[in-house]
Amino acid sequence: MTARVGVVTFPGTLDDRDTQRAVRIAGLDPVPLWHRDKDLKQVDAVVLPGGFSYGDYLRAGAISRFSPVMESVIEQARGGMPVLGICNGFQVLTETHLLPGAMLRNNHLHFICREQRLRVENAATAWTSDYEAGQEISIPLKNIDGRYVADERTLDKLEAEGRVVFRYLDGNPNGSLRDIAGITNAAGNVVGLMPHPEHAVEPLIGTGRTDGLGFFTSILKKLVNA
Repeated sequence: MTARVGVVTFPGTLDDRDTQRAVRIAGLDPVPLWHRDKDLKQVDAVVLPGGFSYGDYLRAGAISRFSPVMESVIEQARGGMPVLGICNGFQVLTETHLLPGAMLRNNHLHFICREQRLRVENAATAWTSDYEAGQEISIPLKNIDGRYVADERTLDKLEAEGRVVFRYLDGNPNGSLRDIAGITNAAGNVVGLMPHPEHAVEPLIGTGRTDGLGFFTSILKKLVNA
């Protein structure tokens, strides 16, 4: 039996079906998880997909952080379960403090939707092992609250520990400090990023490239070899 990857749906989630499809294309078994259910259904990893959970009221991800499912996700993540947060999922991860920092409104105050080039800075996480450090990829970006911020001490620590996973190229799209597009926790099992790898897993949709598929093949290899 293949590894099982849970995909959480909150009220307002947009990209859960796309994420399930990406998981399936990579050879994994996608398992839908509902926000009100604490039971993770014995999954091996979890993805928090993009969207506007709870309408982004208060702050993006602020209400989702208190959903019953997140109690289990937080507990399992601290125990080593791989967790990926994409866009709104990244925002939720910062609200839970599984990842440091916060996400603010884009510096230009507009929603942005475009193909975005990234540089892989860390290929040693559970979700990036199929990439190479320094590799450049292109995947879709779509957000209005995508500006990553943290205090200088936190930023310096992320840099020193190699926990910046992705950095924006060809111009910073949202004002994120130090061009940070994605980060990881110290253990490397929790990763969050604003761009959408699930929209770049087959040539007929998204960017017309498969640059995002590596996230899902990386976790497949991680789980199969565990």
